[in-house]
Amino acid sequence: MISRRSGSGAAIRLESPRQDDVMRLLAALDAYLESLYPPESNHILDVDTLCAPDIRFFVARREGEAVGCGALRIDPTGYGEVKRMFVHPAARGQKLGRAILTRIEDEASREGLERMRLETGIHQAAALALYRGAGYAERGPFGEYASDPLSHFFEKAIDPRSKRRAAGGK
Repeated sequence: MISRRSGSGAAIRLESPRQDDVMRLLAALDAYLESLYPPESNHILDVDTLCAPDIRFFVARREGEAVGCGALRIDPTGYGEVKRMFVHPAARGQKLGRAILTRIEDEASREGLERMRLETGIHQAAALALYRGAGYAERGPFGEYASDPLSHFFEKAIDPRSKRRAAGGK
């Protein structure tokens, strides 16, 4: 499925993270996070995990080039978690992060999830602004996360499409 969000100018599709250009994007993300936080504060999913059945991995492409990514992890307790959000520095400031986040939320809704959660670091001002601007509210640690002074935890209620359909809606 392709998503073309206004302002982003990118196609956002479910793809494998095991592609060379995507692996380079993930390596850039890892290097960025490792420059900001100690290992115990980085919660990085590896490529094998990104290929697991409970993950939906999205790649944003412009003219065929991978310029951003993000993942939905479906927790067995019934919420979705935003993981591996990244936009290449050359593609920032063009609403691409918002488009990827919207695509992840749309997929979570299709999966019937009612809540989205995420963890991000305190040194990522653009990410914090993105999540707050998209309606995410701060909360405490969740799942396997522990309290960490370098982390912010967020949550947002979403409308699960499967429940709307079951209730006779669209």
